[in-house]
Amino acid sequence: MNAGQVLLRGRDITRRWGGLVAVDGVSLELERGTVHAVIGINGAGKSTLINILSGEIPPSGGQVELLGHDVTAWTQPRRARAGLGRSYQRNTIFPGFTVFENCRLAAQSRRPRPWAWWQRADRCPLSRAAAQEAAARVGLDGLLDRPAGLLSHGQKRQLEIAMCLATAPQVLLLDEPLAGMGAEETERMLALLAELKAGHAILLVEHDMDAVFRIADRITVMVNGAVIASGSPAEVRASPEVQAAYLGGH
Repeated sequence: MNAGQVLLRGRDITRRWGGLVAVDGVSLELERGTVHAVIGINGAGKSTLINILSGEIPPSGGQVELLGHDVTAWTQPRRARAGLGRSYQRNTIFPGFTVFENCRLAAQSRRPRPWAWWQRADRCPLSRAAAQEAAARVGLDGLLDRPAGLLSHGQKRQLEIAMCLATAPQVLLLDEPLAGMGAEETERMLALLAELKAGHAILLVEHDMDAVFRIADRITVMVNGAVIASGSPAEVRASPEVQAAYLGGH
């Protein structure tokens, strides 16, 4: 794995809803070994952008490349199988299933094995191993038998990332993973992201500015669907346009 390798690229991505331009000619690159944060006030177009990159909605214009392939017309499941993992603003776990079963089901989606009709899906050794490894990476290996609905808020967010990891992604799109967390949970999540970035390209959409400036290697700032600044945290912090539009001039 080559650090600095571009794994996901968006070129001039645009999305129109009637007369509303939600995303306006946005270009960005996600490199392995980096956390690339996208920030902006509510309505800036961040969630629409991440939905386009993940394949949930098509762009009105522009191109998405994943691992060197043009995936603009690919469906979300096809992109997921090709190495794209994504978490959401709201928890998308199965609360009645255990931590292990949540991870195993995610792993099974990458390895469905429909030809193995004689074997129970929950006995697939590959899926079970992937589930255990993913849970261990996020620190939930001691809670494999706990129903997901009984986890703390921070543990549920960790589980969502474990479910992503169980599909063996190379790119992670994380939509507000720190939302609703206390200080201790935030620290655990930031440590996890720092550990994960070595083998992944991570796109982080987040409102916690202190956390963003601590963890991000690169920051893109959006206002009204367009990019007004993109660069290192120091460059973004020093930008007069960002200070005026988003950071309150401080």
